[in-house]
Amino acid sequence: MSATLPELLKKVGGLDQERVDDCLRLQRDTGQGLDKILLQKGWMDEAAVLKLFGAYLGYEFRPELRVEVVPADFMKKVPVQFARSYNLCAVGRLDGVLQVATCAPMDVHPMDDLAAMVGEEVEPVLAPRAEITTLINRSYKHQADLVDEALDHLEDEDIVSLSAEIEEGEDLLDVAHKAPIIKLVNMVLFQALKMRASDIHIHPYADRVQVRYRVDGILYDMEAAPKKVHDAIVSRVKVMGKMDIAERRLPQDGRATLRVGQGDVDVRISTVPTSYGERIVMRLLDKTMRVLKLEEIGLDEDHLTTISKYLQYTHGMIFLTGPTGSGKTTTLYGALARMDSKKLNILTIEDPIEYNIEGISQVQVNEKKGLTFATGLRSFLRQDPDVMMVGEVRDRDTADIAIRAALTGHLVFSTVHTNDSASTVTRLLDIGIEPYLVSSSLLLVIAQRLLRRICPRCRTAVVPDKAMEKKLKACGLVPAVFPDGKVMVGTGCDFCFGSGFVERIAIYEMLEIDDVVKEQVMDRANATAIKRSAIERGKLRTLRMDGIQKVLKGVTTIDEVLRVTQQD
Repeated sequence: MSATLPELLKKVGGLDQERVDDCLRLQRDTGQGLDKILLQKGWMDEAAVLKLFGAYLGYEFRPELRVEVVPADFMKKVPVQFARSYNLCAVGRLDGVLQVATCAPMDVHPMDDLAAMVGEEVEPVLAPRAEITTLINRSYKHQADLVDEALDHLEDEDIVSLSAEIEEGEDLLDVAHKAPIIKLVNMVLFQALKMRASDIHIHPYADRVQVRYRVDGILYDMEAAPKKVHDAIVSRVKVMGKMDIAERRLPQDGRATLRVGQGDVDVRISTVPTSYGERIVMRLLDKTMRVLKLEEIGLDEDHLTTISKYLQYTHGMIFLTGPTGSGKTTTLYGALARMDSKKLNILTIEDPIEYNIEGISQVQVNEKKGLTFATGLRSFLRQDPDVMMVGEVRDRDTADIAIRAALTGHLVFSTVHTNDSASTVTRLLDIGIEPYLVSSSLLLVIAQRLLRRICPRCRTAVVPDKAMEKKLKACGLVPAVFPDGKVMVGTGCDFCFGSGFVERIAIYEMLEIDDVVKEQVMDRANATAIKRSAIERGKLRTLRMDGIQKVLKGVTTIDEVLRVTQQD
C-alpha cells in the first residue's frame, strides 16, 4: 500500500479533489465503505472499483469466475443462504490458504464469520457480484437450492404480501432478506440472463411447473418446481409487470425494468390461462448490450458493399424481411448506427424500442393512445426528416405512407414478415400498393435468418459419417471441399451448456431492385419468377447459398443450415 487511497482515487479512478473530499466526508458521516459510495455515486463502475481496491489492499482481481471450482468441503460447511446473502464463495486454495471471492472488499465482518465457519485462514479475491452469484448458483445446484428454500418457507400469506409495490428497477442480485418466492423468481431471471436467453417460459403441468429458456433460438427445459408454488410464481411475476393479480381468466400483458448489478434489463411479460393454470412468457431485452456493427453480424464483403451503397442514397425504401426473432432489428440498428446522425435527422417508430442509439430520435408505438406505425409516420413527415425507420409494415395504410415518403425525398427503412426477398415485392402488390409505386420507390430487399455459431471452446474437426455426408450432398457439398476432408462441429462443453453452439450469426439474401426487377413488378410477375431470374443473372445469393459459405468457413454446421433454410 505504497499509495494512499485518496491518491489512488485521483490517479487510478480519475476523480478530482472535490469528489475525493466528498467521498471521504460521506464515509465519515454514514460509516459506509468507500467502495459502496463510489458505486452509489456512479463515478466508477464495479470492475473499476474492484481493481482500485485490489491495488490498494493487495488483493487479486478476477473479472470472470467461469472456470473456478468451489471446494466440496466449503459447500458442506457454509450454508447457501449465507453465501448468497454476503456474496462470498470459495474459489480454491493457494499455499494452504482458502481463497474466497468477494465483491465488498471493505466489508470485513462477513469474511471473519466465514473464517470461523470453515475453521481455516481465508484470503479475499475480488470479483464482480454477478460472477460470484453465478458461481454460487452453479456450485450449490445439487444441494438445497432456491426452489427448496421457497418450499420450506412459503406460507399462504406470502402470496398476499406479493401484491405490495416493488422497487423501480429492482436489482436481481439483491436477494438477501427477500421473501423465498421473490428469491426464486429472481434466480430464474438471473440464470436466464447468464445463459443469454431471449425468453423465459413458465409452463404449468398437472404435477409441476416447468421453466424453459430460449437460448439461441432453441427452447431448453431447466428447473421444475412443484405445482403448489405455481400461484405464488404467477402472482410475483404479475406484481413485477404491474398486472392484475386477481384476474386469472383473461390474457394479460405487462412490462418491468430490472437491474442486474450496474445494467438494466427490460422484461415484457405475457400471461394466458390454460387448463393447468396461467402460462407465462417473459421476453428479455438486455439494455447493457451494445448495438452491433454491420461487420459483426455475418455480412460478408459483397453484402457489406451492397448495403453500404444504399445507405448513401437520399431517398427510397429498404425492406428487411424474415420471421420473428431472425435479427432484423439488429441489422436495422447496425445500419442506422453507421449513418452520420450529426448531419442527418433520423427518426424511428418502434414496438418496442429495443436499444437506444445516440443521436437518433426513437418513438414507442402506443396503440391505446392512438399512436400507431401509420400515425407516427405521418407526424414524422412534419419533423423535417432525412431518414425514417418504421418498425414493421403490417397494413396497407402504413405501407402506403412509407412508400410515398420514400418517393418524396426520404430514405425509409422497414421490416415485413415474408419467407424470402422476392416474396416481399409481391406482398406489397398483394396488400394493394400500385406496381408503379413499388417499382419507383423500392431500392433493396434483405431477407435474413439466424444460425447458431459453433462453440469456440469445443469446436472440433471430424470426418463426416454417412448421415452427415447425405446432408452435405443435399446442399451440393462433398467432404473433399473441406480441409483434410474434415467438417467443424461443436462436441459440447460447460461453456455452451452441452449444446455445441454459442451465440448466433446471420445469413443474408439481398435483392437489388434493378431495371429487370422493376419491369417484372410492373408485369406483376410472381416471386418465384423474380427470384429465379435474379439467380440466373448472378444478382442474388440465396439464404441457403450464404449458409453453405459459412459452413465452408467452419462458422456453423450443415444441420443448422438445413434447419433454418428451404430448398432453393
